Amino acid sequence: MKKLFCLALTALTLVAAQDICNAQYYKDLFQDSGINLTSREDLPAARFLGLSYETYYSAKHNPMSITVKDTIEQTALMVGSTIDENGVLLYPDGAPRFKMIYVNGGRATKHGNSLTQKGVENIRTFVANGGSYVGSCAGSFIASRGNEYLEVEKGTNGKKGKVSHKYEGKVKTEYFGVYPGYTVSTDDLNQEYTGMIVEKNSPLLKYYDFGGDMYIDSVYHNGGSWIAEEPYTMVPGTEVLLRYDYVPEKEQARIDRGSFPITGKVSSWAYKKDGKTGRVVLIGSHPEGVTKGDQLELTAAMFQYAIDGVGRPEIKGELKNGEPRRMVKATAENDPAYTRIGDKQYHHFNVVIPKNAKNIKVVLESPYKNDDLYLTMTKNDFAFLANARYHDISLGCDKEMNFDKLEAGMWFIGVHCATTVDTVKTDYGVAYTGHLEVLNGVPYTLTITWDE
Repeated sequence: MKKLFCLALTALTLVAAQDICNAQYYKDLFQDSGINLTSREDLPAARFLGLSYETYYSAKHNPMSITVKDTIEQTALMVGSTIDENGVLLYPDGAPRFKMIYVNGGRATKHGNSLTQKGVENIRTFVANGGSYVGSCAGSFIASRGNEYLEVEKGTNGKKGKVSHKYEGKVKTEYFGVYPGYTVSTDDLNQEYTGMIVEKNSPLLKYYDFGGDMYIDSVYHNGGSWIAEEPYTMVPGTEVLLRYDYVPEKEQARIDRGSFPITGKVSSWAYKKDGKTGRVVLIGSHPEGVTKGDQLELTAAMFQYAIDGVGRPEIKGELKNGEPRRMVKATAENDPAYTRIGDKQYHHFNVVIPKNAKNIKVVLESPYKNDDLYLTMTKNDFAFLANARYHDISLGCDKEMNFDKLEAGMWFIGVHCATTVDTVKTDYGVAYTGHLEVLNGVPYTLTITWDE
């Protein structure tokens, strides 16, 4: 296994890559095995990589098995509750609480409907604010904007039939749209196996060489997706990772009955809109349950590439001399720049210290007395604990730093909520206990003053 490196997040971020990746999230990965998805509890590639993760799994995705209990549990986690207004994926200010979400196969439209529009919006917010997304089969369909529909005339004399468009694409509001293109169904290719050709220069090759033959054999497929390499589906910025390779005789049989051939079609792809958003990594098939060999490494590479593509840290605002910054608002007030901090989250601020400043004081205060907030400070860089020039990690929330003088220029101040929840195993994943107040955020006020 090759060492996981993180992308440089901004020109200013000189922080060690490992710290940037790990410092600002509750855990690495959340697995959605919810209503009408495969009820997968284990995730071999996450264990293989040593990732911290949590899973929500409902009853088996036979609709007759879904209960009111499943709906209540999924809604509380994915939409929100009084205990956790923003849902498990998001911090109070809408920032991603996990580095990435993995969405299983199953029934995409029915799962989207079960999440409700608010749950769908939460996943869109998760990716837009920097969380990455990996989806297989239904997880790739639901990540897209909607479906492309094609018509194929039956082939004759061993030749494939003519392809025509039924219509360009149908937007589905129950889909997440985090990949802004359309997906196409592989039609009647169900409960089968295909090969995967690794695209030349595929970014997945940064992590594994897949035996050196640029090929992954016998990947399970059950009605999954592909995208067409034409302008109406291939969104600018899309990266092709893998292509299907189906048995020629079976491919011809599909063509003869009017199905669309998939050999050479894009089976796995990635997309990242910009530096703020997370990376979306999708595959139309099912390597995720395999515990060894190329398929395990494929899933692991997809996870690593997604995690390497998390969004850059963001500055909450610029501090001014003597002006308190009150971070006290709740999720429902929809003012992220002034919203409370969540468990294991960082808030970043900057301040310009003038040349003649003296008697500089930084004060952090909170009405919450049973939680721990850390205060960090460094010059010309985001102030994580691992690289901060100055830090106060004493217990409690209230902190004060005093300096006779500091170098003039741009300084970064970080506030880190070190308090988090405990977990207990349940029949649907885990439940949170302990410091539940941090789920809705810890309010605080940050003030810097100096004499001139």
